[in-house]
Amino acid sequence: MARDQVDLTPIERRDELVAWIAQGIKPKSQFRIGTEHEKFAFTLEGHRPVPYAGTRGIRALLEAMQYLLGWEPIMEGPNIIGLYDVTGGGAISLEPGGQFELSGAQVETVHQTSSELMAHLAQVREVARPLHIGFLGIGMTPNWTRADMPKMPKGRYRIMTDYMPKVGKLGLDMMYRTCTVQTNLDFSSEADMVKKLRVSLALQPLATALFANSPFTEGKPNGFLSFRSEIWRDTDNDRSGTLPWAFEPGMGFERWVDYALDVPMYFVKHGDEYVDVAGQSFRDLLGGKLPGLPGERATISDWANHLSTIFPEVRLKRYLEMRGADSGPLPNLLALSAFWVGVLYDDASLDAAWDLAKTWTAEERQKLRDDVPSLGLAAKVRNVTVFELATEALKFARAGLARRKRFDVSGQDETRYLDVLADRLARGTTPAQELLDKYFGPWAGSVDPIFTEDAY
Repeated sequence: MARDQVDLTPIERRDELVAWIAQGIKPKSQFRIGTEHEKFAFTLEGHRPVPYAGTRGIRALLEAMQYLLGWEPIMEGPNIIGLYDVTGGGAISLEPGGQFELSGAQVETVHQTSSELMAHLAQVREVARPLHIGFLGIGMTPNWTRADMPKMPKGRYRIMTDYMPKVGKLGLDMMYRTCTVQTNLDFSSEADMVKKLRVSLALQPLATALFANSPFTEGKPNGFLSFRSEIWRDTDNDRSGTLPWAFEPGMGFERWVDYALDVPMYFVKHGDEYVDVAGQSFRDLLGGKLPGLPGERATISDWANHLSTIFPEVRLKRYLEMRGADSGPLPNLLALSAFWVGVLYDDASLDAAWDLAKTWTAEERQKLRDDVPSLGLAAKVRNVTVFELATEALKFARAGLARRKRFDVSGQDETRYLDVLADRLARGTTPAQELLDKYFGPWAGSVDPIFTEDAY
């Protein structure tokens, strides 16, 4: 997440919530790409998690980034918890365990995403080197325990930390020990949103398999290729999952609002204070009947913040967020955006992708999602493997990007960002499998080399 919303406009009716989401509709000429990625900060000596405080801590890192970039600090009380680019729209924020996140600006091409990410990683390295901090892009910390993880001074995370053990076994691992990359994309109408939501929900397991990059827990193989994805299966089922109802007749903005109204809240934010209303209903807040805040009425801020605490495989805000991929090295971050842009932003590719998945039942979609964390490209739906499906989807993505005709200064189009996926499929492997091969081969049963060989 980037920044909590600040819009104190009161809302009293459900249709105002629907209208707020509908304001995300854009003409195709204004479609943009947003890429968010998280990475673990680690100490160069000892490869340990980086605490918030101290001369070589996360706070010092953010303050140095502020000095370098001139971005506005995002404060919570006396603590700097992020940075915001007033001109470009990008932001740097902290996840619960100190994972360092760039929420990129809204850009027009994957080439611009590439420039943004390369600049960001260069800036982060420049600031981090004197602090003896490195960064690792991977879906789950390969060796740190829950107890090892520092806690960032953010009120929403304190509330979530208390609530998570009540609703699942792995929610704290999700918060403190995982990193993801996601792509945010636009829609041109309600019908366009529904089609893109359905296609991306159905095909999200393909992205999970292609980008699977979390095979270790506490220094040992955990039996999964994407344990980050497996963690979501036992985090908080009220606010996660594959949304089978989104494929039913009548799907639209109103149906999403009704779903979101029934997802339990975490908090209501008053100024800098987070009021713990975990488990309570936004419907009650809308009606002024919230037990934790009797008589209080909902605002646009409350609604926007509530939507940011819903975690399905694809999330609707005023745009769609693809949430199925593990974090990884730079080529992966760019490939994810290129893949989804190619599939979703080209009508012919979108139609072809829907033809691939439209007859799958809710049970088949769910089984595919459940199988992919462990089986990866070998998972099947109707005896067709994810490897075969991903090979087809990659063709759609490549054709869609070629038809976009967005060229960089050297005259290359956006299809080049898919080459890493084509190579992966040609070898029939995943990032996780490649890490496991190193673990059982040259790394001789140690995950420690990952901090030198695979760091940014």
